[in-house]
Amino acid sequence: MRHVLAASGLILYAAVSCYAQRPKPLPSPVSRMVANAHRQTRVTRYYDPAYVKLAYPNGDVPPDRGVCTDVVIRALRATGKDLQKLVHDDMSGAFGAYPRKWGLRRPDANIDHRRVPNLQTYFRRHGKSRPVTRSDADYQPGDIVSWQLPNGRDHIGVASDTLVAGTRRRAVIHNIGQGTREEDVLFAWKITGHYRYFKR
Repeated sequence: MRHVLAASGLILYAAVSCYAQRPKPLPSPVSRMVANAHRQTRVTRYYDPAYVKLAYPNGDVPPDRGVCTDVVIRALRATGKDLQKLVHDDMSGAFGAYPRKWGLRRPDANIDHRRVPNLQTYFRRHGKSRPVTRSDADYQPGDIVSWQLPNGRDHIGVASDTLVAGTRRRAVIHNIGQGTREEDVLFAWKITGHYRYFKR
């Protein structure tokens, strides 16, 4: 075990020293999604939740930094799916369906897609939800998983195509405070959402 002091609080989880099998080739666009998530582990070094005015569409913060949602956003952009535009368009047409946690009166394309509850709402509204279970077999590469951390904050990441050594449990690619990493955290916290963007 090791301690990680994240921007969201002190979190305990098992560090992964090595990974096991990559069972079989992934279908595209899932392969592109997962490959881009892996790429972020070599590029994104910092956790930075600052509000930034973004270009639109396909706006992004500098690639060396971001938050947990940016891992998902960047992974899906490798498949041609721009969550900035998709969430903004959906919120513009159904603003009342989205959480009102931040006092907004209208959509804000700079930040809406970078908030976990908004991504959860978008995925749920567009039929991407999968059952939340504690079974390793139910989580496939490229699945998007959200959690509630012990301090009550929301978190999100992407299930990897690699398995934690000696198990059938997927590693997760996420950014919880020290840049984007691949770690054994699938069942570390309370799962609040399980989403599969592409049908298999």
